[in-house]
Amino acid sequence: MNHSLRLAFCSVVTALGTAVMFLTGMIPVGTYALPAFAGILMISVVAEAGTGWAFSVYAAQSILSVLLAADKEAVLFFVLFFGYYPILKSLLENHLRRIELQTAVKLIVFNAAAVLDFCLSVAFLSVPKESFSIFGYYLPWLFLLAGNVVFLIYDYAVSLLVITYFSRIHPMIKKLFRSK
Repeated sequence: MNHSLRLAFCSVVTALGTAVMFLTGMIPVGTYALPAFAGILMISVVAEAGTGWAFSVYAAQSILSVLLAADKEAVLFFVLFFGYYPILKSLLENHLRRIELQTAVKLIVFNAAAVLDFCLSVAFLSVPKESFSIFGYYLPWLFLLAGNVVFLIYDYAVSLLVITYFSRIHPMIKKLFRSK
């Protein structure tokens, strides 16, 4: 794929991802799901243009989301984790051969992002600490533990999406761009 096609492709993905993040202000339950979906779009950029271009798309989409999306908590989720995770996953799985090491690094990154998200949300977005309570018990660590389980499921789902992308969509895009 030549430079112009890469730039156009990445621009379209950036616009689509930013539009998804913009929807977080219109769809209240989208605070968690829409940043994850916007991040999944990075799979196509990594596959078609490479990780360098994917990081550029992530940066552009993050800046545009900060400026345009109404749900700043969703933007924080995207910037701190979901936006770069498919890129990081690709790098880790291509460079670290041991699955145990890959999983450990992924969990460290997720936990760091989750704790940072919690701190920033409470400090700057006025998310009340009481929202992390169950029956009056303050349990953020329990939420973090549950988040780790959900993250492992998410990681597996991303792996399945990558396999599906390469088996079904990548050949069509490759064929489309080769014919130009």
